Amino acid sequence: MPEGDRAREESRPLYGRVLLKLSGDAFAPADTGYGISTDATALLARELADVVDLGVQTAVVVGGGNIWRGRDAPGIDRARADYMGMLATVMNALAVQDALEHIHVPTRVQTSIAMAQIAEPYIPLRAIRHLEKGRVVVFAAGLGAPYFSTDTTAAQRALEIGAQAILKGTKVDGVYTADPHLDPNAERFEKIEYLDVLREGYQVMDATAISLCMENALPIIVFDFRGEGNIRRAVSGEPIGTLVHGGAR
Repeated sequence: MPEGDRAREESRPLYGRVLLKLSGDAFAPADTGYGISTDATALLARELADVVDLGVQTAVVVGGGNIWRGRDAPGIDRARADYMGMLATVMNALAVQDALEHIHVPTRVQTSIAMAQIAEPYIPLRAIRHLEKGRVVVFAAGLGAPYFSTDTTAAQRALEIGAQAILKGTKVDGVYTADPHLDPNAERFEKIEYLDVLREGYQVMDATAISLCMENALPIIVFDFRGEGNIRRAVSGEPIGTLVHGGAR
């Protein structure tokens, strides 16, 4: 193979289309964990722009825990509290859209609850078309139904748009046997199978999301998204974080 062709082959991302799952913590100031930080959204936008520049079609599912956690709302009907949480995810989606468009990355927000003045409705074929045109697509408002997490939303959306992997951005650099912030002896996995995650109850994604990924052989890469260049490394196939897979890789 000629040197030029070899260099292009080596620089080609491992995945052509990915879905990045972020919790609400990704948008919050580091010192409080609540609200929306412009510094945090600006950092996220720069990291996403770097991936888009590689030619990777990029979708994002956002949580809303930095604004509202429905499960921690005593005295409020659970379904209503979940709908309030869905609205919180829309706020985060608009924040990341604003940050991306400030650096000239075209972005579309799609929501599963109709709010035509600020976002498109979730239409899978339209989302795919946006991705093919190089736009970042941010999915908000979860699945539009209570009792389902944004983890499950990420798995469902990733499958429907044909993503090749889910990138699960977290505060730690992978899946551990215990919380590494609390247990200095916790061990990190480089690879782990879906069934082991379910069996041991490791905090990767909820059981419904893991089961969806397992049934459809959709890999999950769990990594610390705050490290500069980590999202790019993940889509390029570098050994970063933990790969959750079906055992044949």
